[in-house]
Amino acid sequence: MRKILLLLVSILFVGILAACGSDNAETETETTSEGTETDNNNTEEASGISGELEFYTSQPDVDAEQLVAAFNEKYPDVNVNIFRSGTEEVISKINAEKEAGEVQADVLLVADDVTFEALKAEDLLMAYESEEAASIPEEFIDPDNMYYGTKIMATVLAVNTENVSDMPTSWEVLTSEEGADQVVMPSPLYSGAAAYNLGVFTRTDGFGWEFYEGIKANNPMITEGNGAVMENVASGQKNYGMVVDYLVARAVNDGSPVEIVYPEEGVPVITEPIGIMKDTDQEEAAKAFVDFVLSEEGQQLQAEIGYTPIREGVDAPDSMKALGEFEALSAPTEELFQNREADKEQFDELFAN
Repeated sequence: MRKILLLLVSILFVGILAACGSDNAETETETTSEGTETDNNNTEEASGISGELEFYTSQPDVDAEQLVAAFNEKYPDVNVNIFRSGTEEVISKINAEKEAGEVQADVLLVADDVTFEALKAEDLLMAYESEEAASIPEEFIDPDNMYYGTKIMATVLAVNTENVSDMPTSWEVLTSEEGADQVVMPSPLYSGAAAYNLGVFTRTDGFGWEFYEGIKANNPMITEGNGAVMENVASGQKNYGMVVDYLVARAVNDGSPVEIVYPEEGVPVITEPIGIMKDTDQEEAAKAFVDFVLSEEGQQLQAEIGYTPIREGVDAPDSMKALGEFEALSAPTEELFQNREADKEQFDELFAN
C-alpha cells in the first residue's frame, strides 16, 4: 500500500510538472502567437485595403506596370487598371469624361505641375496631406496638397556619338548649321514635357520664340512623344534630340551610341506629379497609392527603373545628374498655366507652315 501511495504521489508530481511546463509552453506560444498576430495584423492592415483604381498616366507602359506590380505586392487586394498616353491625350480623356458627367480616373500621374494647376482650377482634384510628403522638397508640393512631384526629369540633348565626335555644350546646336536636317523633338501638342519646355524656353532670356524659329529653319522632325525622339537619335536617323534625360540614360545602358548633354545654359525640369481626382469613390486605395509612390520604397523603385528620385535621401542613378548638379530653367507656374493653350497654338502655327 505504501508503494502504491508513493507511486501515486510520483505520478501526481510529474503531472504537476507537466502542467507547469504546459503552462510555460502555452505562455511562450501565446507570446509568439501574439507576435505573429501583430505581423498578420500589419499585413491585413495593408492588404485590408481593397478596391479597383483607375490609374491614368503618361509614363511609359513598362514603368507604369512595374509601379503597379510593386504596389500590389503591398496591397494585393487593390486592382489597378492603367490608362497610358501622352499627357495632352490623358487630359483630353479626362475632359471628355467630365463632359459626359463622370470622370473615371481615380489617380493621375502626368508630366508637370502646370497640367495639375489646370485641373486644380477646374476643381477636379482632391486635397490629401500625405505623411510621406515630409521627405519631399517643399517646392515640389502643391500648397493645398492637391498634388506632389514624384521624380526629377530634366530635358536634355541626346547626341548620336557615331555621327557626332565633337559633343555640343549648348542648345545652340539645334539652330546651327550642324543641326540642319538633324534635329528631332517631341510635339507640345502631345507631350506634357514638351509643352512645359515650350513655355519655359519662350520666357527665358536668350531663347524666346526666336529659339523655336531657329529650330524650324533647320527642318526638324517633330514626333508625338519623347520615346520616338530617342529612337531616332539612337538609330542614327537624327544626330540631336531634345528629350527627357532618363530615356537617354536607358539608351546608354542598353549600349546605344548616344550621350547625355546637359547644356550649359540650363535645362527645363518637370516632376511628373501625382494627385487624386476629386470624385473618386476609391479614396482609401487612392491615398495608399500616392503614399506608396512617395515612400522610400516607392522612390527606390523609381531609381531602379532609371529615374532621378524626388525624395530626399534616395540617390539618383549613376548615369544621371541630380537636382543641384545642373542649372534648372523655369518660369512662373501661373504664367505657364495661363498661356499654355496660346503657346501650343503658336507652336502649331509656326511648325505647320
